[in-house]
Amino acid sequence: MRGGASLDLIPALAELLQAVRSVAAGGTYLDPDIGGRLLAAPADAELTEREREVLRLIALGHTNAEMAERLYLSLRTVETHRANIHRKLGTDSRVELVQHALEQGLLKP
Repeated sequence: MRGGASLDLIPALAELLQAVRSVAAGGTYLDPDIGGRLLAAPADAELTEREREVLRLIALGHTNAEMAERLYLSLRTVETHRANIHRKLGTDSRVELVQHALEQGLLKP
């Protein structure tokens, strides 16, 4: 290809275009890799009420310190809840947590 562009970029560009179209139409987009990992989460990944609240606050963009203050918990307790949520859901990133919160209806538009 001209300009040193790689043919490897074509699938990535097609995926990006699909994401943009979906979001522009008012829908959502979930990277297939993340979706697969979320689907692979253990079926018994039941979160406690407190973990669900921490997850909701994470999805809303709160820091650990802000959550600790808001929930009257120590920073270490919030970090433990966050680690338990990641473990139970099989996630590694904030993006995956936000997607899960959206799917579970924890964020109301």
